[in-house]
Amino acid sequence: MFNVSSAHKVLIVNIFGIGDVLFTTPLISNLKKTNPNIKIGYLCNRRTEPVLRADPLVNKVFIYDRDEFYKVQKQSWFKYIQKVNGLIQEIRKEKYDLVLDVSMTDLMGFICWAAGIKERVGLAYKNRGRFLTKKLPFQGYERRHVVEYYLDLLRVLGMDPQDKNMRLTVSDDIKVWAKKFIKELGVKEISSVVIVPGGGASWGKEAFYKRWSPENYAKLADKIIEMFSADIILMGDTSEIELCQQVASTMKNRSFLACGKTNIQQFAAVAQIARLCVVNDGGPLHMAVAAGAKTVSIFGPVDEKVYGPYPVNSHIVVKSTIECRPCYHNFRKASCEHINCLKQLSYQNVMEQVERFL
Repeated sequence: MFNVSSAHKVLIVNIFGIGDVLFTTPLISNLKKTNPNIKIGYLCNRRTEPVLRADPLVNKVFIYDRDEFYKVQKQSWFKYIQKVNGLIQEIRKEKYDLVLDVSMTDLMGFICWAAGIKERVGLAYKNRGRFLTKKLPFQGYERRHVVEYYLDLLRVLGMDPQDKNMRLTVSDDIKVWAKKFIKELGVKEISSVVIVPGGGASWGKEAFYKRWSPENYAKLADKIIEMFSADIILMGDTSEIELCQQVASTMKNRSFLACGKTNIQQFAAVAQIARLCVVNDGGPLHMAVAAGAKTVSIFGPVDEKVYGPYPVNSHIVVKSTIECRPCYHNFRKASCEHINCLKQLSYQNVMEQVERFL
């Protein structure tokens, strides 16, 4: 069996979104605890690159952005092969002993094989693990949290991972920026509550299946203001500006619009300052959790036991008891038009949980 404690360099491969990347941070923590001198590399996409470059436990970051590579492929197969080979050579120079691959793609497996990494451990989904030396048969994430599936890559190598906390490093400069940002918004730091009515980039055009209604968020925000004299900061990415504006215009009380004004680490810094973050299932939830914020999250079709806040400390999930939920299994959503799992959750249901924190 490969001895992880004797490894000099380990590469982690995860080319998915911010939530998925944060789910792998316990891998990094446990590797460093087993061998403090180990060097960690990370192959990720363009959007998550800044988070990993800011992580003091990550020594080297490589970029594979699917859209960028596909664009080159459409222009010229020769240039595409050159681009893939360039990435292979970049990784090969670092001479990694081990790769932990959660990408579930043969292309990533091939790149790691071609880069000369001898020990290649990963999730073998739908027979896509042909380049792995140690395969974990895998049909989808069910009944256990994704973090636990990722930690299985260490367990199969004989490790007993103890640290299961996600991490998102926020620099002191960004913390100072966040305090200034909140002050310039006109928000009282001690009474700030962050609400994210969107949910990040996951699910693309079908993201509305995971979103609690703007009307409910508006009612909830008004109730929080009336009961706790809180300042509500509405946040999200640039694609969710209209959604945040809809919540703000529906509210009876004043809120503070910060949607599209922060990057990942800036959002995390604001979440750290806030008394509470109220969010849907999605990337912003996991950013807030990894940053150490307190959260109340709203889950619809997705199983919170698999994709929810992890560990559960300082976090509350609000969900419906409707019989057909959760209906998202093995990366597929059921054909559902009613979304009653979210529609049946009133603002009073969520407010009861908010009161537990505030």
